[in-house]
Amino acid sequence: MNKESSKLFTPLNIRSLEFKNRIFVSPMCQYSANDGVPNNWHTVHLGTRAVGGASLVMAEASAIIPEGRITPHDAGIWNKEQVENWKPVTEFIKEYDSIPSIQLAHAGRKASRDVPWRNGIRLDIDNWKVSAPSSIAFNEGYIQPASLSVDEIDTLIFNWVKAAENALEAGFQVIELHFAHGYLVHSFLSPISNLRDDDFGGSLENRARFGLEIVRAVRQTIPNDLPLFVRISASDWLPESSWNIQESLQFSIWLKENGVDLIDCSSGGLSPNQTLSSVELVPGYQVEFAETIKNEAEVLTGAVGLITDPEHAESILVENKADAIFIGRELLRNPYWPLSAAMALGDDVTWPDQYLRSKLRT
Repeated sequence: MNKESSKLFTPLNIRSLEFKNRIFVSPMCQYSANDGVPNNWHTVHLGTRAVGGASLVMAEASAIIPEGRITPHDAGIWNKEQVENWKPVTEFIKEYDSIPSIQLAHAGRKASRDVPWRNGIRLDIDNWKVSAPSSIAFNEGYIQPASLSVDEIDTLIFNWVKAAENALEAGFQVIELHFAHGYLVHSFLSPISNLRDDDFGGSLENRARFGLEIVRAVRQTIPNDLPLFVRISASDWLPESSWNIQESLQFSIWLKENGVDLIDCSSGGLSPNQTLSSVELVPGYQVEFAETIKNEAEVLTGAVGLITDPEHAESILVENKADAIFIGRELLRNPYWPLSAAMALGDDVTWPDQYLRSKLRT
């Protein structure tokens, strides 16, 4: 491979790992697990993206406890059965020269819903406690959550640590903490959903405390040579909210100081009233968040959001706006996008032996 021919296919080193290119598979919920246990669908779905050439293949948001799922069909990482069923997935990803990653998550006040193709309606399930920083429902038709006690917060930090330990045992090499899209930690960060008057509410420092305590605990748990990522929503897209790029920048500085290696920069999801509809949803509409945090917090960032064109992805990296490109739906449409992107950019990358006959269009 001519490493000078494109930035997109230049390796990226984070701690002890070398990512063969800058194309990362975004975590995308499949809503196809039983009791949090992954199955053949997950092996094929994630394995295909490894065969397709992405350097990092991230499993979907996987709940740290049963009540932390969005739906009853979400993947989980809270018990040993799940660990054993994730192992074939991570082994396959590694076999095809990609790095397996997992996103650890808790849905918070957006939990206990049906799957999207059944309209994501509210589910009232016995013993499924929906919790949040404050007792404020996400929207009409959502369960009103219970406000977490300090003891419950401490227990959840322990649950995040156990999930990280399970992820390592399952063979994952990169852990991402899901602090975005209106789920539990994001709802602590935003003053719209966090009305607490204790050490976990009020000032930015207090609202960030829960997330930072999770980061410190997980960073101490995983080996020093393995990376830790965090996905944030860099803006609530709400005019009345102070959770915006300025607060996200300060939070990112604190994340870096506590051992986070890369900030995965998304946005929105906290409120159904978000004003994202007023934003022109063009390819790369969130890249400015990654650029600001990368250059002002001096931390690696990932750009995400309607990035589908290889030349566009390349320009984001060349212009120093991000260090990696997270690709989601385009990789659902075309799991071999990295291979076609390499051809478009003139990079000679390794194809699976079984597919070599299609590498040259003759």
